[in-house]
Amino acid sequence: MNPIRKRRLQLIVFALAGVVATAAVSLVALRQNIDHFYPPHRIVSGDAPVEVRIRAGGYVEPGSIEREAEGLGVRFLLTDRAGASFQVAYDGLLPSLFKEDQGSIVVGRLAEDGLFKADQVLARHDENYTPPELKDLDTIP
Repeated sequence: MNPIRKRRLQLIVFALAGVVATAAVSLVALRQNIDHFYPPHRIVSGDAPVEVRIRAGGYVEPGSIEREAEGLGVRFLLTDRAGASFQVAYDGLLPSLFKEDQGSIVVGRLAEDGLFKADQVLARHDENYTPPELKDLDTIP
């Protein structure tokens, strides 16, 4: 084989191996960082994996928020307003927009007993959100 062709072939093989290695590392990293989303009816029906990090979303059921007497622990029910609801336990500061009948997304793990142990709680709001400090201000002309 011609030395120029041999060198060109080696370069192509090394470049291709580099692309394959980069793609493999990227796929492994993405697989570890992807949280699948489950609505309440899929969690209640048993479709959600147990002890795997997932996201779940729904509405905080009115009258379901129970705060611990000491500490930051809170439990509440997340519902889809169609009859399916599950209990969430969270230990930490809740977002200021978190309240009953408000949309919420929780990130955490579903335990064997059906309790969702959240690591993170997010409150959903519409695009017209105004911080409480700015609600009393008139619009600037």
